[in-house]
Amino acid sequence: MNPTVGELAKMIDHSLLNPVMTDAELEAGCQIALDYDVASVCIKPYYLARCAELLAGSTVAPSTTIGFPHGGHTVAIKVAEANQALADGGTELDMVVNIGKVLSGDWGYVQADIAAVTEVAHAGGAIVKVIFENCYLTDPQKIRLCEICGEVGADFVKTSSGYGTGGATIADLQLMRAHAPARVRVKAAGGVRTLDGLLEVRAAGATRCGATRTIEMLTEAKARFG
Repeated sequence: MNPTVGELAKMIDHSLLNPVMTDAELEAGCQIALDYDVASVCIKPYYLARCAELLAGSTVAPSTTIGFPHGGHTVAIKVAEANQALADGGTELDMVVNIGKVLSGDWGYVQADIAAVTEVAHAGGAIVKVIFENCYLTDPQKIRLCEICGEVGADFVKTSSGYGTGGATIADLQLMRAHAPARVRVKAAGGVRTLDGLLEVRAAGATRCGATRTIEMLTEAKARFG
């Protein structure tokens, strides 16, 4: 059975993270998200308060990034970013793991890092999506991250920032869905630019997808599915 256009729209986190986007472009992006009633707007942190203001009263969530895009911030800074995001009205936080610590096998540090942000977010009524940056990782590292995210209560595991050397792959989504606990959802990000791509990641187990081509995807969905 084909999904409805509304169901597909509620998979999309409309991404407004490009470093060269202007205030006017961010404002217009928030309006696009409202017009298409997507799941959330993931916006540059400095503009989150305005984003939350624009989205107030809608079913579109204001979201932002933590430790983006490389994950190398100290735990204290990530926690400070999370607290600022909550104060600015954010209800969804996409945090990047410390990629170097994952590659070093320092799992205690990695777990503490994710747990610290998750604890702050949940105390403030927000959800956390943990970005792995799979293009740099081995399958065993991805699996261990899925397990850790389950252990600390993260809400989503996410393939990529969109700013690494690769984005979401079907194999990675299937692996993450297989190894994350059932209550932990999966988000695809990076390189999903068409309706067919969105449908493919949905079939692989993703319930959210970061996207910049929201208009094109949902316009095609309306034409195809009515």
